[in-house]
Amino acid sequence: MTTRTFRRDRFTWLAYLLLAFYGYFLNILGPITPFLKEELNLSYTVSSLHFTAFAVGILLVGFFGHSLIARVGRKSALWIGAFGISAGAFFLLAGRSPVITILSSFCMGLVGSLILVIVPSGLSDQFGEQRAVALSEANVVASLFSAAAPLMVGWCAGLPGGWRLALGSVALAPLLMLLGFGKINPPPPIAVQEDSSTDESLPPLYWVYWAAIVLAVSVEFCMISWGADYLEKSLGLLKANAAQAISLFLAGMIIGRLSGSRLVHRFSTHGVVLVSVLLAGIGFLVFWMTHIAIPALVGLFLTGLGVASLYPLILSLAIGTATRQTVQASARATLASGTAILLLPLTLGRLADMVGIRQAYGVVAILLISTFLIILIASRKHHELQDKLTAASQQEP
Repeated sequence: MTTRTFRRDRFTWLAYLLLAFYGYFLNILGPITPFLKEELNLSYTVSSLHFTAFAVGILLVGFFGHSLIARVGRKSALWIGAFGISAGAFFLLAGRSPVITILSSFCMGLVGSLILVIVPSGLSDQFGEQRAVALSEANVVASLFSAAAPLMVGWCAGLPGGWRLALGSVALAPLLMLLGFGKINPPPPIAVQEDSSTDESLPPLYWVYWAAIVLAVSVEFCMISWGADYLEKSLGLLKANAAQAISLFLAGMIIGRLSGSRLVHRFSTHGVVLVSVLLAGIGFLVFWMTHIAIPALVGLFLTGLGVASLYPLILSLAIGTATRQTVQASARATLASGTAILLLPLTLGRLADMVGIRQAYGVVAILLISTFLIILIASRKHHELQDKLTAASQQEP
């Protein structure tokens, strides 16, 4: 590991805060789903379309976002993303039909996910080999705000404005951030190769990590999206209490990401990821196999603790394979997140309509096993490539 001093400047903190703002609204969809489902009389499948719409927006940004960013610049794209989330949030809280609320989710995913492209690429260009630390820290801050989302929903549910206060109050945050950070410019992208506009310029190992990102994000959002409903239907928690209980998962993610950002200073990123998957698997089995609330909540926390480091660390490994195409690599990684959020909550919701929410959650165990195997294979491929590069350098005169 590099020993170069890790220095955070004003752009670093702006990136952390914007990613946290994005994470808050991405993670609030799960806790508000039981309220929308009841108010609008929705099925599990239709309720899942809120996540699907958000994910479609992410996918479109993954395909075309890097072109828009190249035209308007990173700075403008960041603020467009922030205020786009705010606009979508206000439409969502005002919506009285599933058409409006689903379109609002789409707006938040489409415009807001520009943040999801720019922050990882900007931090990677800024910190280079220390990108794993920067991305882990960014996700620690994001997890803090994400953990506040279900707490806000549960707390606001008993107030006159109801759960909608949890959206409207935080949607004003970009105005404050613009006042404090409006003059900050992101770092310029590292010069790219001539063929960097094509997917073929990204190495094969990148796409192995890409598949692992899909699986890891799928686990995270299966827990966030349907965890509250699972706790209510399978364990008998009250709706507001079940929504707040998801904060245990997100609290585990905060601690896990904070620990992960420290562990990668001392241990290999691959090793930290593999141990994290094992911890998530143990926690999920405790959560899924019990019918008693307290052990289930402990398992929920342990699952969050393990899942926490998967996305930022696998993302850092993926971007590390394409150091001269960080914007493109980050955009394609956004596609991975969008694919996961598009398919898995909807799949789990559909299965829940068919066989019940408890049985449907078995999908998460399959995802965790698959993630472990892919990272194990990728780790071996990475070391093989490193050995070849070392051997080639030793043969040079």
